Amino acid sequence: MIIHNTLGGENQEFIPEHPERINMFVCGPTVYDDSHIGHARTNIFFDVIAKYLRARGYSVFYLQNITDIDDKIINRANEEGKSYSDVSDFYFKRYLSVMKALKIDSINYYARASLYIDEIQDQIKRIMKKGYAYETADGIYFRVKKFVDYGKLSGQNMNEIKANARGTINEKKEAPEDFVLWKKMKPGEPYWDSPWGKGRPGWHIEDTAITEAYFGTKYDIHGGGSDLIFPHHEAEIAQMRSISGEKYLARYWIHTGMVNINSEKMSKSLKNFIKTADVLKKYRPEVLRFAMVNSNYNTIIDYSEQLMEDSKNAVEKINILYRKLKDFRGVSGKYTIKSDEVINNLNNIMDKNFDTRTLIRELLSFVSDTNKNLEELSPESAVGAVKVIEYCDSFLSIIYNSTMNADWIIDLAVEIRNQARKNKNYELSDYIRKELQKHNIYIEDNGNSTTWLNS
Repeated sequence: MIIHNTLGGENQEFIPEHPERINMFVCGPTVYDDSHIGHARTNIFFDVIAKYLRARGYSVFYLQNITDIDDKIINRANEEGKSYSDVSDFYFKRYLSVMKALKIDSINYYARASLYIDEIQDQIKRIMKKGYAYETADGIYFRVKKFVDYGKLSGQNMNEIKANARGTINEKKEAPEDFVLWKKMKPGEPYWDSPWGKGRPGWHIEDTAITEAYFGTKYDIHGGGSDLIFPHHEAEIAQMRSISGEKYLARYWIHTGMVNINSEKMSKSLKNFIKTADVLKKYRPEVLRFAMVNSNYNTIIDYSEQLMEDSKNAVEKINILYRKLKDFRGVSGKYTIKSDEVINNLNNIMDKNFDTRTLIRELLSFVSDTNKNLEELSPESAVGAVKVIEYCDSFLSIIYNSTMNADWIIDLAVEIRNQARKNKNYELSDYIRKELQKHNIYIEDNGNSTTWLNS
């Protein structure tokens, strides 16, 4: 298996720390607002990775953090006249609801930062003891210039980092590039007691305290959006390696590309900011999943209605064939499908840097060929075709869930329609078709048989 490692910018053979066991961490959201489709892309892709690795026999522990204490949360709480915990609890629950709707169920644990204050403080103490951090009147800061590998993940040199240090000038810091580990309390802000007085953690330290608690000082895969490479992921590396002495924090860094809206960068100021929940009001989760993985994961996706409609059509083709195959009643046929060979080919594709784009192209080709030869399909090959689709679905999750407990009612309506067609009562048969379609139930006639699909 080959993975493109952001750290070094090269394709590398994947060798986990422990044979057949993988620890994977992906940065989660700051829960002050609803998640958007950029979050959806990252979460869907890493859900596919986790499920695929498990399908290949690995035991995967997938950990995601939740930033539930942050300036943005405090500001939202002040705007709404609520406590920070009320805001973070509310949006965390909404985030989990969206994740469930997207069929993202591979994450073993969501770690909320506010539950790891002891671990955060312990890590800061050790960083300070090593001489990598110092105290000022307003907080504890990491001494960036002392960590010689700072900038290697993002490919920046120290002079560039100093020139482009983010944030307003802070005269209390030793250098503008230094970043905060612990923020001392300002009036009215939430706080925890610490050796440095009342305060709260900085953003970067949350992640390494959490990953150290579960994985130790190093682990296999760290994922997130490409916007987090600098400074967030650079800071994580500096924090953990400054006290561990290890050559790496994560062996493999994987980053997803951004999502544009009709060729423009998604931004609230441009009023093209799309929440995932709003997309799911119009399209099924399987369609959004398909749209987000039908591209190379580290490229920019241009989100549009055309993209979603094309994805919807493709997903429906796959689901229609799947239902036909599940209901297959053929007796004999010459068309042969060697499912194990097909699956092996698909694995070879995925093993080349999780190439979901090529995988989907091959899957759609398989669906098209099977459809063309349906009448020549043997029962054994029909079972094999189902095996192929279900294998792909084990990590793509694009087969529609049956949400109806009364499929027999639809079957009865289809049977009545077929009888109407047989009696040349086309007015009734067309009426039944149109009424079913109003409820997103589509039927397809194939000679003497009819297949229906709830989409």
